[in-house]
Amino acid sequence: MILELAQVRIKDGEADAFVEALRTAATTVLPQAEGFLGFEAHGWCVERPDVFLFTIRWNTLEDHTTSFRGGELFTAWRELIGPYFADAPHVEHFG
Repeated sequence: MILELAQVRIKDGEADAFVEALRTAATTVLPQAEGFLGFEAHGWCVERPDVFLFTIRWNTLEDHTTSFRGGELFTAWRELIGPYFADAPHVEHFG
């Protein structure tokens, strides 16, 4: 199992809309992805209140980096949550 840890900085004034879009994306897009095992929203950073943390569990690293990111589901995922990003997400994988 691979744990994807994602930190995203959100544009000012967009926190509520981002959380709703993330909820939608996590319940409609992610479950369709090959190797998807689970999603968890952890919330806002105390020191950097514009940064949100979430994790996604994947069966393999390639399920995320190749199958998901290389397919149409990633486009749908980013169309839902990407407009709220202030900059590129910081993503790391743990095994």
